[in-house]
Amino acid sequence: MNFLRKYETILIWSVPIVVTSIFVWILGDIIYHGWRSMNWQFLTTAPINSGREGGIAPILVSTFGILAVCLTFAIPLGIGTAIFLTEFTSLESNLGRLIHLSLDILAGVPSIVFGLFGNAFFAKTLGLGFSLLSGGLTLACMVLPLLIRASEAGLRNVKQEYRYSAAVLGISRTSTLYHVIMPAAMPGLLAGLVLSLGRAIAETAALIFTSGYVDRMPSSLLDSGRSLSIHIFDLAMNISGGDHNAYGSALVLVILLLVINLSASLIAKYHRLSKSYKI
Repeated sequence: MNFLRKYETILIWSVPIVVTSIFVWILGDIIYHGWRSMNWQFLTTAPINSGREGGIAPILVSTFGILAVCLTFAIPLGIGTAIFLTEFTSLESNLGRLIHLSLDILAGVPSIVFGLFGNAFFAKTLGLGFSLLSGGLTLACMVLPLLIRASEAGLRNVKQEYRYSAAVLGISRTSTLYHVIMPAAMPGLLAGLVLSLGRAIAETAALIFTSGYVDRMPSSLLDSGRSLSIHIFDLAMNISGGDHNAYGSALVLVILLLVINLSASLIAKYHRLSKSYKI
């Protein structure tokens, strides 16, 4: 019996240790090989010699442009759908079941399929071509299931007492939603936003078919431009001698993800503290 308990303890502790070790190993490898590229010139100059030299300034601008388009369309649609599912329909209704089934199917669609759809619809049918706008709209479609599900979970975690109390006080449904439910669900909504940002900023396959490969500085959203993930892929797989800048670009991508997650955590913590203070 004691042997089994020791075995269980070892097994329980070994799993998180292995997972943490893999994460530290990957992160350490990126930092070790990429920190030499991290300087102001690398962040503010254009790629030279097919990316072997120079920096990633146009790549960063293209990445932020694609993300801006993605969030501009995904946030209103995602949070609006989540509000509809939680406040205006039930899980047992036919419409609610249909929407959830559609979200589950979309969540399992490979990103390259979204890329083909974006190329056929946004780039060709709408005539947007290979552009930041096509890439951002494609990413918006891709992250919607994740954003809706996470936002819906955050809204459903709000206590029903809040809704009942507002109804007893005669507060309208719209006022209750915007002044009671949404602020209380803010940590969950931020979690959905961070998850969506994380998937969008690291996406490669869908953007190859929509935003393109061009590494020049874009002058508008209708210009083609490559994201950080595509730049890393191109340097690592297609450019001989591009490993050095590929690691540098990967480190920048990791830092961006860490900053996004840390910012969301701090905002959620501040929101909880301010809420408890008011109470």
